Amino acid sequence: MQRYFINPNQLTTTEAILTDDDAHHLQKVMRARIGDQIICSNGQGREALVKITDIQAGLVKAAIQEELPLLAEPGVQVWIAQSLPKGDKLETVIQKGTEIGAVRFIPFLSARTVVQYDERKEAKRVDRWRKIAKEAAEQAHRNRVPEVDSPVTWKQLLKLVGDAGSAYFCYEKENGQHLRTALRQTFPDQAAAGGTTVLLIIGPEGGFTEQELLEAEAAGCKAVGLGARILRTETAGMVALTCVLYETGEMGG
Repeated sequence: MQRYFINPNQLTTTEAILTDDDAHHLQKVMRARIGDQIICSNGQGREALVKITDIQAGLVKAAIQEELPLLAEPGVQVWIAQSLPKGDKLETVIQKGTEIGAVRFIPFLSARTVVQYDERKEAKRVDRWRKIAKEAAEQAHRNRVPEVDSPVTWKQLLKLVGDAGSAYFCYEKENGQHLRTALRQTFPDQAAAGGTTVLLIIGPEGGFTEQELLEAEAAGCKAVGLGARILRTETAGMVALTCVLYETGEMGG
């Protein structure tokens, strides 16, 4: 069934109101008719089955039929901090990461980031990234839309480490501890992961510098490897995210 995330004030106790892109998608793409049922979520812990009662240009109204349980969100909250990659790779990270279960994406600039950052142009890209997250969350039947931050500096990112329950610095030269081992030490049983936040820090195409490794560890990160193979930057975050969710029992592990 088609699912839409709408602003909290558009989902009242009796009615859902869809406007702009959502209304256009329902009318022009889905060819919705009065009487059709859809699911609407406010992205803040409320979701309802609704039946369309009125269709106007740029506006769709629907009556609430049933409040729905929230069952699609993982117990562990995973943030993916991704050094800005070239091209549209971050779009892939956000889309696939949302489908898998990440709750926040934090783009950042590191020493070997090759993208020429332009703050004025970046505002439009952030809007696009957030739209991609919303569409992916709808497609994956998530109960919430992940947050997508505006790009931050390396120093700003390290200040966020303390906000997470645990933080892992994914480093291709790490010959010691692997992510699975670190996770099993942090979460000795799956119940220990409930309600906690895990930050995964992923480097750019050229990898992290030795200095960044030292600074990350000083900030409280654990340096971990993701196996014997070298992964592309857009692949590493997906692998690490899947490992976290599997080890904490979110994928039947």
